[in-house]
Amino acid sequence: MRKLNCILFKIKELIMRKIRFFLSIVAILYTSFVFSASVDSIFIKSKSMNKEIGALVIKPENYSTTNKEYPVIYILHGFSDTYGMFFQKVPKLTFFADVMNVIIVCPDGGYSSWYVNSPTDKTYQYETHISSELITEIDTRFRTIKSPKGRAITGLSMGGHGALLMATNHPDVFGAAGSMSGGVDLTFKPKSWQIASRLGNYETNKEVWFKNSVFHQIQKLQGKNVALIIDCGKDDFFYEINKKLHNKMLELKIPHDFIIRPGEHSWEYWKSSIEFQMLFFYKFFYPQTENK
Repeated sequence: MRKLNCILFKIKELIMRKIRFFLSIVAILYTSFVFSASVDSIFIKSKSMNKEIGALVIKPENYSTTNKEYPVIYILHGFSDTYGMFFQKVPKLTFFADVMNVIIVCPDGGYSSWYVNSPTDKTYQYETHISSELITEIDTRFRTIKSPKGRAITGLSMGGHGALLMATNHPDVFGAAGSMSGGVDLTFKPKSWQIASRLGNYETNKEVWFKNSVFHQIQKLQGKNVALIIDCGKDDFFYEINKKLHNKMLELKIPHDFIIRPGEHSWEYWKSSIEFQMLFFYKFFYPQTENK
């Protein structure tokens, strides 16, 4: 019976992913005609996972009429979502791309990757994919600023953890990072959100869990020049672990912005949160505007 339930769950998961993917494509096609920025889906061959991974790329309106290099903002989706979900929910991303003169990339992070390199599943090596394979492909295909000064990464929920993990482990790649309602401590509820499927049983693999959890690795950012913004709603079930991370960063003297506002773990909150994140990244990319 357990095996049958497992098979039924996988079939349901596959069907739901196909439905979400279809809705994402519909939203992309619709919004492409409404806004001036260009929106494209690309697929990248991942050598680390031996499969193709999708990503959404939003280029500002003036990309085709200039020769300049653009900063890039990477946005990571949450648990069970796909790479098109954030744009489907927040089509205003095209407005940000135009106004901020940036390229926005929404990569796929798998159903439940938590953006780690799984030691138990070779098809889930998403830290390597995001921090290396994706960056290389985007820098090759598009005119980008190829340094940490031109790269920012953020995400919501699972993606919030992923964005901070990328910055923590790869400060030579990302110059700025953010998190919206991030699950920043994987040990918070080790039996939830399929984290154990990626890292193994918590009780017998605590060292692996600590190694892949932002809260237990944040000290790596001491003395690193990475701009950080963390945002979480007061009524979010991840609020307490975000507050713990904030307090730990204060103790470690790691500079960061920490935003608390009324709100739950919901798209209503994230639609607002992304605006704070974008303003933060704009100031990071264009600090000279602050002096005018």
